Formats: sequence, C-alpha cells, structure tokens
Amino acid sequence: MHKTIISDTSCFIILSKIGELGLLLRLYGQIVTTTDIAEEFGESLPDWVIIENAKDKFHQRILELQIDRGESSAIALALEIQNSTLILDDFKS
Repeated sequence: MHKTIISDTSCFIILSKIGELGLLLRLYGQIVTTTDIAEEFGESLPDWVIIENAKDKFHQRILELQIDRGESSAIALALEIQNSTLILDDFKS
C-alpha cells in the first residue's frame, strides 16, 4: 500500500453526498489534499484530511493550461511525494 493518498475534490464531493466520507478514513487512515481542493470542496474537511501544497508551483501552473486548479494542485503534489497514490475521477476522451 502506498504511504500517501492524495484526493481530488470530486472524491470528497461524491462520498459526502452519499454520507460516506468516512470510507476514506476506513480505507486509508489519512488523506492528503491541497488548499485549492479544500476550497473547491467548500465544506470543512475532517481532521484526518491533511492539507499540504506542492512546494514547486511550476508543474501546477503548466497543468492549469489543460485542467482545473484543484486537479493541477493534486497532480503537482503527487509529483513531489514519492510512493503516493492520487485519487482522480477524470477520463480523457
């Protein structure tokens, strides 16, 4: 299992809507997300969700040319954290 699990906004939104946000806690124990994602979510996140941002914003700015800020911040953070898993729901068609 990966040491760090990073979640995008959509995962929080979908699980919150069905009353199962705690599923992430049961599966992974702790989740990491970014300030941009926390703001997109728009509600208080549980204390087991850690807010961390990428130190180098270069990747995020490049990614924002193609995808939204939340996803960009999550991917940029995942690039900096070795052995991480990123939870996204986007599909490139």
